[in-house]
Amino acid sequence: MSIEPDALARQVEASGQSRTLPPLDQWQPELSGDMDLVIRRDGSWVYQGDPITRDSVIRLFSTILRREPDGEFYLVTPAEKWRIRVEDTPLLAHSLEVEGDGDDQVLRLTTNVGEILTVGEAHPLTVGEYPETGEPRPVIGVRHGVEARLVTAAFYALAERVVEREVNGATVYGVMSQGKFWPVGPGS
Repeated sequence: MSIEPDALARQVEASGQSRTLPPLDQWQPELSGDMDLVIRRDGSWVYQGDPITRDSVIRLFSTILRREPDGEFYLVTPAEKWRIRVEDTPLLAHSLEVEGDGDDQVLRLTTNVGEILTVGEAHPLTVGEYPETGEPRPVIGVRHGVEARLVTAAFYALAERVVEREVNGATVYGVMSQGKFWPVGPGS
């Protein structure tokens, strides 16, 4: 069984939660099933093989998306929970903005759904790697286990802000934001 994206969007809009971030942590419905929705690595949302072209639906779905401890992604409403597939991260981060410098620097990234995230405790920056290639995998936490992967241009812009620090006796590369050092890789 599945549900059409437009029908799910209408349910969320009818609940009055379409203008604010819904309280996903309070919603615990049983699994309704699997939805034939895939979020591709390039950031496109594809339902039953066809791209979802309405940006408003994608923005709305991004607010009801969570990743649960089982590692799976779900679209959640007060009454329904639909499992979807995500190839890498559900969102992309681009357009790095920098305010201040040095230890007072604040970094902000804009996601592909227009949300502005400030690198900090609420939106931590981590740089892992893809196991198959060893390439860096920079992500910023969004909410409810959802992350946004920094696109190449944003990662290069971030790399221009990298400084070297001593952490636990080792030299580490990282960036400052909101008074905290965020490691991005081992130092020299």
